[in-house]
Amino acid sequence: MTNLPPPAEELRILDAELRQLDLRRAVLLRRRAWLVHTLRAAAAAPQPAQGTGAAPGGPPAGPATGAAARRPETTAPGVQNVLLVLGGVLLTIAAIAFTLVSWGHLGIAGRSLVLGALTVAAMGAPVTLLRRGLRATAEAVSGLATALTVLDAYALHEVAFTGADGVGYTAAASAVLAALWAAYGVRLGLFHPLPLAVATAHLPLLLWAIALGAGPLPLTAVLLATAAGGSAVALRAVSTPVRVVAVVGALGTGAVGVLSAGWLCWSASDPGSAARAAALLVVAAAVALATGRFVPNREVAVAAAAAAGLCLVAGSAGVLRVSVPGEWTVPGCQLCAILLLAAERTSLPLPLRQGLVRAAAAVQGFAVLWAVPLVVGSVLGPAVQAVTPWSGAPRTVRDAVFAGVPAPAYASTVPLVLAVVAAALVVAGRRTPRRPAVMVVALVLGWAALLVLPVALQLPYTAGLVTQAAVVVAALGLAVRSDRADGGTSPLALTALLLALLTSVDLALLSLASESATIGVLVTLTVLFGAAGRRPRHAPFTVPAALAHATALACALGASAGLRPPHTALLVLVVPAVAALIASRASGSRATVPVEVAGAAAGLLALALAVPDPPLLALVLSLNGVVAAATALRPQRRAVGWAAAVLLLAAAWVRLAAWEVGTPEAYTLPVTGPALVVGCLRRRRDTAASSWTAYGPGLAATLVPSLLAAWDDQHWLRPLLLGVAALAVTLVGARLRLQAPLVLGAGVLALVALHELAPYLTQVVGALPRWVPPALAGLVLLVLGATYEHRLRDARRLREALGRLR
Repeated sequence: MTNLPPPAEELRILDAELRQLDLRRAVLLRRRAWLVHTLRAAAAAPQPAQGTGAAPGGPPAGPATGAAARRPETTAPGVQNVLLVLGGVLLTIAAIAFTLVSWGHLGIAGRSLVLGALTVAAMGAPVTLLRRGLRATAEAVSGLATALTVLDAYALHEVAFTGADGVGYTAAASAVLAALWAAYGVRLGLFHPLPLAVATAHLPLLLWAIALGAGPLPLTAVLLATAAGGSAVALRAVSTPVRVVAVVGALGTGAVGVLSAGWLCWSASDPGSAARAAALLVVAAAVALATGRFVPNREVAVAAAAAAGLCLVAGSAGVLRVSVPGEWTVPGCQLCAILLLAAERTSLPLPLRQGLVRAAAAVQGFAVLWAVPLVVGSVLGPAVQAVTPWSGAPRTVRDAVFAGVPAPAYASTVPLVLAVVAAALVVAGRRTPRRPAVMVVALVLGWAALLVLPVALQLPYTAGLVTQAAVVVAALGLAVRSDRADGGTSPLALTALLLALLTSVDLALLSLASESATIGVLVTLTVLFGAAGRRPRHAPFTVPAALAHATALACALGASAGLRPPHTALLVLVVPAVAALIASRASGSRATVPVEVAGAAAGLLALALAVPDPPLLALVLSLNGVVAAATALRPQRRAVGWAAAVLLLAAAWVRLAAWEVGTPEAYTLPVTGPALVVGCLRRRRDTAASSWTAYGPGLAATLVPSLLAAWDDQHWLRPLLLGVAALAVTLVGARLRLQAPLVLGAGVLALVALHELAPYLTQVVGALPRWVPPALAGLVLLVLGATYEHRLRDARRLREALGRLR
């Protein structure tokens, strides 16, 4: 027996074979055209002469070039589709023009007969075309038929239903047309009527609701019902175009419906209206969950479940907004989101449970964002106290944090919101591989909850300070405990340390409102961080923090005692000294550099405070120099000795300036003496060191400024002393055969002598006749030219002699 395939499968096979036949026929026609062209070219070409090597009757030249080698730029099916589509479009345009323009030239019978006959013919023609295997042509004609049915609906309204409402008639016509096109496409197996029917099916309910004058709530319900129908079609459809159209329509109408329901729920003025709108959100959530339950794509199912969870939370929050005080709306949303987590223990498919969990996480994230303004204000607000310190303790902490600025609304529940999210993260962190990161985030949120607690509850000012101090202690304790548990500096411990530092700064700024509070808080913080610095792992953070608070404490004590800033600088200098001592005892550890940086910063602050008083500035510079010199005694910090020298020299200069000393030697000799001593010591340790490196800077520091001062000095004492000193330096250089003292001393001595002889030389030049200078110049040139070679030999000898000097 012969197994015949189903009609649809047999039709597909026949269509495929017909396409193959069309392609084969096109190939044969191209081959025939090439052969005809080749034969004609051979007949028209002259016969080759004998002896040319071409065999008579041989094959003609190959068709590698010319028109016969050109490949067609399109295929026969492509040409066919273009022609069919173009023909269908032109016929549709012609039908529209006939209906809209030429309609009035015919009577009622003629109009009905013509349009009806065209519609019947267009809808019946695909049946015959499909029987003949002309599917593409049948699709084109069916497109014309669907366009004609729309024109029939328009014509029917203009002739028989002129009094009907336009929107209501359009709704009825769209429903009828959608059903007609669906039946037509299914009956004949055509391609385009079904997607067109699905797209049109989204209109009837919405148009009917508009025609009936429905309000926002019924319109929203209609949109959600339409989205549900589109989702059902998308899940059941087999054809890809039908599924795509259904998905697009369902997403569009569903999104508009959900947004409308959310707006109605959140703008409701009474619980009843909010509950009705929330019911629509519950319907939307049910549709989304049903879609996610049956959709085969896992990511789509997760997204649908997440959207469902957000709809449920939004509906519950809308009802809570009009039922409870405003500050409890966000906590209510959090509670609804936590209830969504109960889906983890249900028998729902895994993608749906994951989507609901993601929705709950998104709600918690929105709650945290809602709390951010109060947290930022609580952290940055105390900085305002630095502008007007010790202006008086306010009544509450909120008055101190938001001085002159309105506090964020609904602040009383912010700590609860942050604490709930932190607790949820702690519970969730036990079952996730990213536990360290989750615990860090939970710690930050818990810290934020404790930080804003005094502000949210409007605690008294003193209670707020105590609470923040407790936060610092708790953060340091958690850091210690985390290190003990992990056996190293864990991310949780590092985060706790940073939070403790940030809270301490915030607490110090907040305490500036009161003098007693400032001193008490700074003493407490200094002792607390100093004690925490005994742990080596925390010392790089806690010891510098203790030094910073000690510096602030020194300033506060000076201001409290009524000292001027320059005198307060002497108190601040205790911090660099302590820092140098701590760094010397902790040499080689990770805390050494941070401690030294903190001490250097305190020293710079002391210098800045002492600037208005030069004598005290000199004292502060010298004390800083002593601390730097003590630091330079350590083998790893020898380079600090240069800073110590600079500080001590600057102290001397400032002291001289304070005494109004204008003699430059008073400033330069303190440099020259130590520099020459250092150079001598270096030459003893390194015999290869140059005299320019060892003695050049020290000698130049005094000789050059004194020479500049002596050049404009009208008295005889400075040039005399400078000349004697330069002579002594020259003789020492000659005796020890050192190049730098010899050259510098001789040069300065020569310039001093020239300065002293300059007035006499000027008088002599003025007394000579005018012809004497040119004559002398010419004589000198002649002598130099005559003895040029001799002078060159002497110059080489002098250079060699200087080179032999050390």
